[in-house]
Amino acid sequence: MNNLQEIFNNIPLKPINNQAIPPIIITGITLDSREVKPGNIFVAVEGTSLDGHQYIPKAIENGASVIIGSQVNTTTTTTPYIQVEDPRFVLAYIAAALEDFPARKMIMIGVTGTDGKTTTSTILHNILKTAGLKVGLITTVSAIIGDEELDTGFHVTTPEAVDVQRYLAQMAKADLTHVVLETTSHGLAQHRVTACEFDIGVVTNITHEHLDYHGSYAAYQAAKAKLFEDVSRKKNKSIASPNLSILNRDDQSFDYLEKVAKSPRQSYSTHNPSASVWASQIQHLQDELHFIINDTNGQQPIHSNQIGNFNVSNILAAYTAAVHGLNISPQVAAKAIAAMPGVPGRMERINMGQEFTAIVDFAHTPNGLTVALETLNEIKPENGKVWAIFGSAGLRDREKRAMMAEVSAKHADYTIITAEDPRTESLEGILSMMTETAESNGAVKDVNLWGIPDRGAAIQFAVNHAGKNDIVCAFGKGHEQSMCFGTTEYPWDDRIALKAALANYLKIEGPEMPILPTSNLK
Repeated sequence: MNNLQEIFNNIPLKPINNQAIPPIIITGITLDSREVKPGNIFVAVEGTSLDGHQYIPKAIENGASVIIGSQVNTTTTTTPYIQVEDPRFVLAYIAAALEDFPARKMIMIGVTGTDGKTTTSTILHNILKTAGLKVGLITTVSAIIGDEELDTGFHVTTPEAVDVQRYLAQMAKADLTHVVLETTSHGLAQHRVTACEFDIGVVTNITHEHLDYHGSYAAYQAAKAKLFEDVSRKKNKSIASPNLSILNRDDQSFDYLEKVAKSPRQSYSTHNPSASVWASQIQHLQDELHFIINDTNGQQPIHSNQIGNFNVSNILAAYTAAVHGLNISPQVAAKAIAAMPGVPGRMERINMGQEFTAIVDFAHTPNGLTVALETLNEIKPENGKVWAIFGSAGLRDREKRAMMAEVSAKHADYTIITAEDPRTESLEGILSMMTETAESNGAVKDVNLWGIPDRGAAIQFAVNHAGKNDIVCAFGKGHEQSMCFGTTEYPWDDRIALKAALANYLKIEGPEMPILPTSNLK
């Protein structure tokens, strides 16, 4: 479908003042005036730092045939301008229409939450694949279409709507029947997953994060709830599809989401038998988990190569979606969970032959850091110590910086605070605030607390000083492949950095430590 008039007939939002839509044939749609090609629609969006309406002349110069925006048209051009209340909402529907609404041809499963989204999505994808279903996966790490894996880029949340619909179209063309789509709060609030027509919604948890963008926890929670509002809407699908919301009974979001979700609901819990699915007999070992899943099917033993109580919760969420949402047998789900290796950058062990344990983990929220450190303290050998290396991003939720420093001071034996995407903020200021908070919570500078601006130097310091039974963990970057200083992304991978530090410590061959602008500030 590429006739603009026909497309608008399928969008549940009309132009302001019921403006007539011209029957123009369009070739594409974009938010970026630099990417406009002849026949494209340019959508002008008011962002936090840039206003797309300022780039309308450039878009027209590049060949835009239609402009869509929220402001009153002040240009003198003859190019059609359509004023709408929410340009991003319209963008998502037009992007879907240009791809012939691919989500209507597949069963769509959305996974949202503060922590655990990628892990839960990956576990669920693995279960569906083991069950013989043709399934695709879109996460903040990558998009998997059949046997092809595509990198979704640096520092992404959910991809933009145009990219999401393009990935879905490729999946539909490959005859996939199911899609697991990780949905962030930004993705939901900015309509990046609008027109994805979710059949099953899953939440992991909703804790403190992104309050710089959403403004309050209530607004953040409401953004997450959009997934379950979408699940509750009537679908226009060409295939039979389920309709189910899956909630975490252990999480503070449960009561709120139970009221929001109008579709049938299932819940899961790590301990509460009043949930639809709950765990018992949990055994935490150094390299694996064992527990029993209880539900209306009876009891199903689970073995996993993941560690930590938070992964018990992630497994329960994925299991509930697969078994109760898609009628996959408990035995197949358990087999897939047992066979699944670790998720990149999530409690990923790095072994270069050292005597202590080295780990990279994506925990970058107060809750994520808390549960990760609790897990490491539970599995560390007798007399072992936990080293936590982390920072907090610039131009992002400032409140969580103190919260994370407090968490580490209370739960880690040694805390090293370092760079983590300072962007245009003062790195010295970020580190100073966090070290002061750690000190106010009992940490002692140069005894069990250090502020080391260069992340490579911070990792090397921990490696050089770790004892035989210790655990060294670099938190916050996980799978990410870059770090932002100013407005520039510098190549960076915590896993490579940790391997380089270990190789240097062991005096063996290994990768070179990545270089950052702070490398001369060691």
